[in-house]
Amino acid sequence: MLPGRILFDDLFDDDLDVRRPQGMLCDIYEKDNTYHIDIDAPGFKKDDIKIECDQGNLKIIAERHSEDKENKKFLHRERKTYEKCERSFYLGNVNEEQIQASFKDGILSITVPKQDVVETKKTITIN
Repeated sequence: MLPGRILFDDLFDDDLDVRRPQGMLCDIYEKDNTYHIDIDAPGFKKDDIKIECDQGNLKIIAERHSEDKENKKFLHRERKTYEKCERSFYLGNVNEEQIQASFKDGILSITVPKQDVVETKKTITIN
């Protein structure tokens, strides 16, 4: 006999699963010494998205505003008039000058080339 939890795990997932991140779901993988990041950003336009990178910290911010120009009297409203989503990742030593991004069909794709670590440690001899 199987425990009931296994049989009904997905029954309420759409509404009650607090473990699932909201908005901007992403996949990150490494290929050919480059990080590839694919982020779902449905409902956003390319101009709504800002990408920053500072010392290996990559931050993606998507923010949109929609105004009701017709002064509608809503009986029910679920679509947001303002939405902001933000994700950030620490990628380590990356070549910030060669980061590229594209946006198509609600998916933001970012490629981040890794940078070789330059050894800065110096050994000092004691006299």
